[in-house]
Amino acid sequence: MQASRRSLLSAGLSAGAALALPPGAAAQPAAAPAELLRKPIPSSGEMIPVVGLGSARRYEDAKTEEDLAPLRETFRRFHQLGGTVLDTSPTYGVAEPVMGGLMADLGIRPSMFVCTKVAVDNKEQGRAQIEGCFRNLRTDRIDLIAVHNLRDIADELATLRELKAAGRIRYLGATTSFDRQYEAFEAMMRRETLDSIQIDYALDNRNAAERIIPLARDRGMAVFINLPFGRGSVFRATQGRPLPDWAAEIDCTSWAQVMLKYIVSHEAVTCAIPGMAQARYVDDNLKAAQGRMPDAALRRRMEQYIDAL
Repeated sequence: MQASRRSLLSAGLSAGAALALPPGAAAQPAAAPAELLRKPIPSSGEMIPVVGLGSARRYEDAKTEEDLAPLRETFRRFHQLGGTVLDTSPTYGVAEPVMGGLMADLGIRPSMFVCTKVAVDNKEQGRAQIEGCFRNLRTDRIDLIAVHNLRDIADELATLRELKAAGRIRYLGATTSFDRQYEAFEAMMRRETLDSIQIDYALDNRNAAERIIPLARDRGMAVFINLPFGRGSVFRATQGRPLPDWAAEIDCTSWAQVMLKYIVSHEAVTCAIPGMAQARYVDDNLKAAQGRMPDAALRRRMEQYIDAL
């Protein structure tokens, strides 16, 4: 996804205002950052921004200062612009300890909404992995832990409920990003009481909107969206194409904003979590949490546009 997006940006096709800034400007404090749209977590009413930051891929192998420097600026900018939701996993290489280190370096942990996952095959492994999450993230309380891709779902949810009752985590959930798991995932959602789910959904990957996302709404579960750019497929499909005229109707100046606004305008979606490893992507993506949003009619036009490519 990042390679395709970089090619769009370098070609000047993603016309976000941040891309016109002089070198280094993306790391400077914003004088008065615009307020980000927020939506509630149904189980509590807590309001969170509709665009968060994912840490897969670019954070997985970040070990040197050369690797970490742009990530630190990414986190700094995210915080400056009002971002709070951070998503990671112990299965993402060193992403989890990198995230913990960056939050500590910048002193921003208290204002962040930190999400991670448990992905193991038995309860003992789960407890050990979760304790590692606390150490990696350098915190004594994690906002959300989700069972990743349904692995050992019953045992891990039991552990997460214990941790929630003890006040060590605030919310629990489950994730998948695979259509082949949807049937089992839906059955689990009907069986279990969750605060949230995380599911794949994009302008060109709308299968989750058929049953999973509506069920989450009906069951009172927050919906976090992974792979909001369709593993890069929407960037490849739109590469070299100017924004349609209707993009201006929703204050979009880049394809990334179009894609994210389509997602977060779904009434049942709580937060999209695109991967971001550069400050300029933060500037671009967080604009999708500002301004006008597509209504039902424009959402249909957006679908028709991408389907015709």
